[in-house]
Amino acid sequence: MNMLHIWLGILRGLGITAQVTAYGLVFAVPFALVFGVAQFLATGMTRFLVTAVIEFWRSSAVVVLLFFFYYVLPVMGVTLSALTVSALVLGLNTGGYASQAVRAGLQSLPAGQREAGMALGLSRPAILLLIELPQALVAMSPTFVNNLIQLVKATSLVSLVTLTDMTFRAKEIAQTDYDPVAIYSALLLAFFVVCYPIALAGRWLEARVNPGRGTPRGI
Repeated sequence: MNMLHIWLGILRGLGITAQVTAYGLVFAVPFALVFGVAQFLATGMTRFLVTAVIEFWRSSAVVVLLFFFYYVLPVMGVTLSALTVSALVLGLNTGGYASQAVRAGLQSLPAGQREAGMALGLSRPAILLLIELPQALVAMSPTFVNNLIQLVKATSLVSLVTLTDMTFRAKEIAQTDYDPVAIYSALLLAFFVVCYPIALAGRWLEARVNPGRGTPRGI
């Protein structure tokens, strides 16, 4: 078995993996911020509706969502590309989880932060944007890094809707070379090589923006 052949084949799918991750963030970040803040501020029926949307994306199976958007929507007259469907589903699923981190981060802030802003004559939106949200985002940075890593790993599912990512390329090679041990070991290592630097970057960022809390030692 030529390992160079395997690695080159898997790396041919790295571009799709990177595209789905990047486009997924386009959906995930705004969703997490808007719905996390809305759940923190809203009351009554509005809070119920916001929570219902979050829970739909957070609690639905990603594979089923991919199939629904890619195979069912065209029957209803709405056709989206496999790349758009993958970015939308993975992004909003990730955003659903991240929105809860945003909401929890805002709720964890002491009331004195808001009272200090009010004492300065700031409006409620200004207090949220200038005082509460920046502090909450700093505290939530480890959670956001975890969500990003989960998003990268979830791209292994997009081959189910015909995208030729790293997992698709590995399966393609396996169909002709019949060496699943070498091929899928290489795929496993490929995802680790992609995700581990993100974890390291997250620790570096956490140490920079939140030095008082420190970072865990070791790997």
